[in-house]
This record gives sequence, C-alpha cells and structure tokens, in this order.
Amino acid sequence: MTQQQAGASTPDITRRRFLGFVIAAPTLVAAADMGAGFFTDSARATIPSNPGPSEIYDLSDLLTDAANVTANLITITVHPDGTASFALPRAEVGQGITTAVAMTIADEMDLPLEKVQITLAAARPELVWNQLTGGSNSMHSIFTPVRVAAAIARGQLLEAAAIQLGATASRLTTSGGAVLAPGGRSLTYGSLARPAAARSTKSTSVQLKAASQFTIVGTPRTRIDAHDIVTGRKKFTLDLDVPGALPTMVCRPPTINGTVRTVHNKAQVLAMPGITDVVVIPTGVAVRGRTFGQCIDAVDALHVTWGPGTEDGASDASILAELRRAELPLAPTLPSPLARTVDETFTFSFVSNTPLETGCAIADVRAGRAEIWSSLKSPIVAQQTIAGALGLPASSVTCHVVEGGGSFGRHLFFDAALEAAQISQRIGKPVKLMWHRTDDFRQGRLHPMCTSRVRASYLGGEVLSYEQRHTSVSTDFSHGLGEILSASIAKVPEGNFLAYSQGVFDLSQSVPYDFGATDQVLNEVDMGFNTGSMRNVYSPNVTAATELVADRLAAAMGKDPYRFRREFLKDQRSKDVLDKVAQVGNWGRKMPRGTAQGIAFHSEYKGRAACLVEIDCTPETVNRKVRAGYTGPRVTKVVFAVDVGLPINPRGLDAQMMGGIMVGIALALTFSVHIRNGIPLEGSWDNAYYTRQWNVPKDLEIIVMPTTTGVPGGAGAVSYTHLTLPTILR
Repeated sequence: MTQQQAGASTPDITRRRFLGFVIAAPTLVAAADMGAGFFTDSARATIPSNPGPSEIYDLSDLLTDAANVTANLITITVHPDGTASFALPRAEVGQGITTAVAMTIADEMDLPLEKVQITLAAARPELVWNQLTGGSNSMHSIFTPVRVAAAIARGQLLEAAAIQLGATASRLTTSGGAVLAPGGRSLTYGSLARPAAARSTKSTSVQLKAASQFTIVGTPRTRIDAHDIVTGRKKFTLDLDVPGALPTMVCRPPTINGTVRTVHNKAQVLAMPGITDVVVIPTGVAVRGRTFGQCIDAVDALHVTWGPGTEDGASDASILAELRRAELPLAPTLPSPLARTVDETFTFSFVSNTPLETGCAIADVRAGRAEIWSSLKSPIVAQQTIAGALGLPASSVTCHVVEGGGSFGRHLFFDAALEAAQISQRIGKPVKLMWHRTDDFRQGRLHPMCTSRVRASYLGGEVLSYEQRHTSVSTDFSHGLGEILSASIAKVPEGNFLAYSQGVFDLSQSVPYDFGATDQVLNEVDMGFNTGSMRNVYSPNVTAATELVADRLAAAMGKDPYRFRREFLKDQRSKDVLDKVAQVGNWGRKMPRGTAQGIAFHSEYKGRAACLVEIDCTPETVNRKVRAGYTGPRVTKVVFAVDVGLPINPRGLDAQMMGGIMVGIALALTFSVHIRNGIPLEGSWDNAYYTRQWNVPKDLEIIVMPTTTGVPGGAGAVSYTHLTLPTILR
C-alpha cells in the first residue's frame, strides 16, 4: 500500500475493483493480481515540510511493492470438506501472523475461523521478494492480496451456487461457510468446491468488503494454535521426527569466527558413549550422538587448536574508540548566530537477539538432494545459499519453513540450517542440530554497538535544526530482500555495503517532529562481527537518542516534556497516541520523592506509539537484593498506546506490545552484551539480565487505538523501541 501522510484521508480500497485469477485445478483455487492497476487511483498525500525519505516512501512500501509482483502465485484453495487452506509465504515466530491471516480470509469469505487452515510455505524461488518476513511488513504487504484472493473465491462460490439453485448470484448471500438463497435454501462451500473450480485459468475482478462489514477482523481473538501451544502438541523444529536424524551440536571457537586448525582427540571423543560422528565444518567441530546430553559431553571433551577469529583482542573500549574515529562531522555553522544548541552523544552496547528457541535445524543431505527443516524468515536465500554450499542446484534443495519459538530478527539468518546441511553432507547421515544458548550469545547475531551524536539548535520557542550522526558496527544484511541478488549485493565490502546500509537507514528512520532543518546520516565500520536486526535495525538506538534530546530541548526551552512533544509532532495520529497515554497515565501528577514519570513517542512503518513510564529510584528499591543479583531502579507503571492503522487482532497486538515492553525495560535497565578479548562476556540470560518477574511493572495498561487508515501497519517495530529511552533514567 502507498504511504499515507500525516492527517490525510486514506483512499478506501473497498471502493476499487481488484484483478485476480481463478486457477485451473480440480477444486476451487483463487489468487490476486496485484501487479496491474493496483496504484492507479491512489495518490500520495501532501507531505509536511522537511520530510525524511521514510516519510515519503519507507522500507515497508518497498517490500510491499516488490511482493505485489508475485502475489498471483499465492493462492487460497477451497476443499470439499468445506475448509479453505492457504500456504503462507511468511514465517510464524510467535507474532501471531497465522491467526491474523486466518481471520482475514474467514472474514472476506464469510467462513468460520476454525475452517481456515494456515500452513507455512516451503521455499519457493518463484516468489521472489514475496517470502521475506521482516521490516514489520508481513500484514501490511499481504493483507490486501489475501483479501482479494478470498473475495474471488467467495465470488466463484456464489456463481456456482447460482447455477445449482437457479437464481442470480446477486440475490444470494453467504454466511457461516454456506451460500444462502431466498426461501431458506442453501449450499455449503464444501459442496460447491468442485463445481466452482475452473478448467482453465481465467482473470476476474472483485470488490472487497467495506470495513463496516467486518465481523472477525478487528475483534480480539485467541490464537488459532493456542490449544496446541498450552497442551504441548505444537511442534517446533526439534520436535519433528525425521527418520535417522540424531542430536548434533558444534564445538565453537573461543573468539568470534575463529577457525579449526587441529582436532587432537577425535578418536577418543568418537569412543565416548552414544557418539556416532565427529566432523570439522567451517564454523567448528560437529559431534553427532544419541542424545543432546552426550553431545554436550563430547563438545566439552574436544581438544582443538583454533585459528584466529575476526575480532581477536577486541573490547568495548577498542570498539568504541573505532566508532569515535568514524563519526562524521556535524554542520560547521548554526542556522542563526543567536541560536543555542543541545549537543549530546549516546553510546549503545551490543545486545543479543537470541529468542527462547536457540538456533536449530534438521538436515538430510544425500547424493544429489537435500532436505532442510528450520524456522526460516528468508527461505529463498537459505535454499539458494545452502545449494551453493553443497554444490547442488537450488531445485534439489527443499527448505521447509517450521514455526519458530521467537525470532527478534534472529531467523532472518539461517546459520543453523546451513551448518546442519554441511554436517549432514560430510557424514552422509541426517542430523538434528541444536545450538547451545551460549552459542547464540557468543557466536550468534548481535545488535551492533553504536554511537549517536545529536546537535539540535533552538531560538526562542522554535527548534531550528536537528542533526544526527549515527555510527555503528556494521549491520549484516546478507539476507537481502528475501532473494539472492540483493543478498549478494549486501555482502560486497565497503562501498556497496555502506550504500546498502544507508538505504535501509533512510527508508526506516525519520524524526517525527517539526525540528526545522533535519539531517540524519549513518556511517558503519568494522565488518568482523556477526550482527543482525533486533526486532528492528536502527530504531532502538536512533529513536532513543532522538527522544532523549527531545527531553533536553524541552528542559532547555522551559517546556513540559509532554507538551513540548505535542507542540512539535507532525501529525494528528501522533498527537492522539501521545494524548492518550498522558491522559490515562495521569501525566504530571505529583510523584513521591525518588520516583519519576517519563513520556516518549515513536513512529515507523505506518504505526504510531507512545508510552508513559513511572520508575522507582528510591534507595530501598535500588539497593534491594534479588535472586539474579541485580540491583537498580524498577519500572512500576507503563501506559502504552499504539496505532497500527487497522488492528486485525487486537488481542494479538496487545500481546506483542506487552512482550515489547518487557524487552524495552531490559534494554533500558539491565540487558546488554560486552566484549573482552574478542568474545562476548555474557553467555545467557542469567548474566545478561533480561527482564524478570521481579522487574515487571505491577501497573501495565496497553491501549489499542481504533483504526485510522483502514489498512494494517507495522507492529513489531513500534512495540518497544521508545522504551529504550526512558527520559526518567537520566
């Protein structure tokens, strides 16, 4: 969908007719055609002054436009048992996308939600740009194509029923998975699935339901897989029973990306109980055994001489010094000789994005073919990269996308799947690979360490300029846009690499305030770390710096932090979420000594969010002893308002925001990773101090704002970013 700018009315997509196809098949199959005529009657609204690139066309727009090209290749099938199925070309990693898509199909088809079956599509290279789960883009990009396909299927069912009932389709209605005729006659979708099928693929057009006709979308629903989750029936990668696939783990180097020189005791390790194989791979020494416990013992027993890594000897101090040297200069002159400035430099540590489920994959590589099972958010790139590593054509590699136990951006990379494939090929047997938690922390993906230098100038009651120079350890974008070309470009060193990063930065970052002449620039250095996004790429730090400076400006100009933000926010949607948290959270109330309130705002990917936080910094709280050994402030209250346009499942959105708040509290108070002698010190959550029950606010309220655009925006990015910047922590 096109970006809708501040305060502008949103074109009603339900007033347009969309093209699609009825696919030749034994039963009814429908697909959307989003490549032609989709944007013909929509125009971008007028942009307020000084817009950033992402305010005109953001990363989500880019991903959506790219995905539309192959939207006709994803289909909805109606079966004779009355169910409808859809192979979702995105990954479910706990964000609830399978439920949201099922709700969308059920509503457009007038089908009970329990009769919609969602599976995850295996890697399909023909879905170029349409099988990437990232950028908070999934529902934004897939919402309308899915609705169009569902509406076409419903239309075909009506046409088939009209023939059988001897009535015109316009006199028929649908409800509860059946076509209803005047006089009480009806036909189920199941009975019409074959009569409605097409003998040859044909083009058709359809008009979508009006939002006022929704009965499922926009209502709070329990996840369609909730029962399986709570009863332990839900299967993740390591739960799959692939014949012959035995537990496998990897002994990894003591520094980042070190290499194997010599394995000194391979024979002795092979003789250990249950161990079947020991083999060297590019990332370490793999052991395969009867149980994971036996594999852990074997990994501990291995005696390996390691070659150098890519960051040997690096430390927080040396990395920070490198970042300081790479910081780009600010403008040499101020916009007015009378202007005053707020100058700040913020430093953000590395953070691990490891989810609850560690890296894992199952691989069965035999002569001439390979089959992989893993949680893959970029399965096309995974398939093509693994094929290249194995010396096979991509068509001989099958990559099954399995639901993941969390991601936070981690599963954009398929490190475990590639390792499992390499191990299986070298030993000629199926493997079930699991990374140890410490593997994920120390050899996995880190959100980069960075600095953000900001200078804002003001005169009287106006902010005249805002400059931000963001300097970061390089971010790995080798997952590309979900296909191999952009993934390959992202791997090119230096020049092209930096251009790629700057492009992502420009399409995702903006300043939501009218701060006069605004300039945000990225510079990245040091490509030796394994890095990745953490529920977002740059926002957790860029926005943190922006909001902290907003507080500094408010104080310097003698203004209340809430009213200062409201005065300078660019659009009404933004002001509405800010007003909501200020009202519900009782902003400005008299706080006891040693406690404080803070307020902050963030916008990204068509979404807006604001939070009000209260914190307790009294000596009794700061010095309390807790089981994890942490002492420090405690967040006691959070009021959080979020506007994502159309909230498809408010209950799921509420859960996302709740989890995001916990991440935000951790990032602000306790959670980071530090480097010493080329390796992260932290090895798990026990010493990285993620948010625990004792640090969860007792008073937590999440407000899902009513739809303002009629289409869904991104939720993952706005759900926690600005909790990394509590103004109360200064």
